[in-house]
Amino acid sequence: MSIEAVSTVVQIAGSLLILGPFVLVQLRRLRPEARTYVVLNLVGSTVLAADALHGRQWGFLLLEGVWAVVSLASLIRGTRRDPSYS
Repeated sequence: MSIEAVSTVVQIAGSLLILGPFVLVQLRRLRPEARTYVVLNLVGSTVLAADALHGRQWGFLLLEGVWAVVSLASLIRGTRRDPSYS
């Protein structure tokens, strides 16, 4: 498998990790403050940021890097506020 094909698979997987929970929130099947939502956003945005860094896509890296940092901060804040955060 070529580098481009691997990058495409990584981008699709990372995007689905962000878009899936977003759709579930819109359908009111998941709360945006739920740990699941935040963790999936964190993982998806981290994957996309890493791919952007590898491809030297600076605008995309900025977008996904900030998304990952905000998701991590939200996860930490939720855990501190409620140790049983779910």
